[in-house]
Amino acid sequence: MTFLQKLFNKQLPQRLVPYFFIVTTILIMVLNDALGDEDGFVVFSLLFFTSMGVWMIRWVIIQIKFILRLKKEKKQAELMHLKSQVNPHFFFNTLNNLYGLVEQDTAKAQQLILKLSDMMRYSIYEGQNDWVTLADEITYLENYMDLHRMRYHKAIAIHFDIDAEDRSVKIMPLLFIIMVENAFKHGVEKLRRDAFVHIRLKATTQHVDFEVENNFDVEDTGGSEGIGLNNLRQRLELVYLNRHELEISSNHADIYKIRLRLTL
Repeated sequence: MTFLQKLFNKQLPQRLVPYFFIVTTILIMVLNDALGDEDGFVVFSLLFFTSMGVWMIRWVIIQIKFILRLKKEKKQAELMHLKSQVNPHFFFNTLNNLYGLVEQDTAKAQQLILKLSDMMRYSIYEGQNDWVTLADEITYLENYMDLHRMRYHKAIAIHFDIDAEDRSVKIMPLLFIIMVENAFKHGVEKLRRDAFVHIRLKATTQHVDFEVENNFDVEDTGGSEGIGLNNLRQRLELVYLNRHELEISSNHADIYKIRLRLTL
């Protein structure tokens, strides 16, 4: 490290360094005609401009790191905010159902409480991680569907077909539940009979294909996407940018389908 570099790092406040370079450069230019042939002046000039180049490169690197850190922190803050919005509707509804079920069927209420506890624990703790295993997400979805089977006093055709090559692959948590919850909230809860939810999951070590199909009451549709699907889109853009495909369609009068494909 040169004397000038030591001077900049230890003696001169960082905010004054640019001014020091500017003033010294002007002095060198002014004195060049008179001292340009002096060996000491030439050596000093070379050391000075070398040190200035090193300082500028270091400054640029520091600024780039600072910008990248800000972007990462902003992305993490947005993700945490979006994750915190997942599932409040379902949890509140289940707690309301439990209130009436405790006296009617204590054993069933106890089962509901245990499953709900497991789901809330996963949502609060594991759900805040950057990545979880596909196996953990599958278990979470299965608990969700079991709770719905126990909640309702009507027959629901729920099918969950899984074809997973490796359940240890890592994915972002609480993605699929938004799609499944949407099917129950806008389909099962609004239909008095013949409600169904068909879920298909196919996964390899490179790709995940998740599809949810459900029927709904055509007279009770709002025509716009809810908070959950907007949340899903934002999280996909933050984490799976250019590595996801989200398709939503209603091919028939009362059939709704949503499909998500991820590249891992």
